Amino acid sequence: MDSGTRATYVKDMTYDDTLDAIGLLCPLPVLKARKRLKSMDKGQVLRLEATDPAAVIDVPHFCAEQGHDFLGDESQNDVTHYFIRKG
Repeated sequence: MDSGTRATYVKDMTYDDTLDAIGLLCPLPVLKARKRLKSMDKGQVLRLEATDPAAVIDVPHFCAEQGHDFLGDESQNDVTHYFIRKG
């Protein structure tokens, strides 16, 4: 899948790590995701939890720029979970 494409098949997706960025505003969710991904192995999946409305644009763009796969997102109440596979 192209890392700039939004996916919708994330229900019940497994992931290796979770990053809580709830309440943080741009650019902090992406900056924290970048830092966490550096400590992960290639191919592992990070679930980023965020409430920042700009993250819907920022996270896929970050993935495309950094060579990670944006696997999709899902919303639960006011929190959106973004799934990123380290490239």
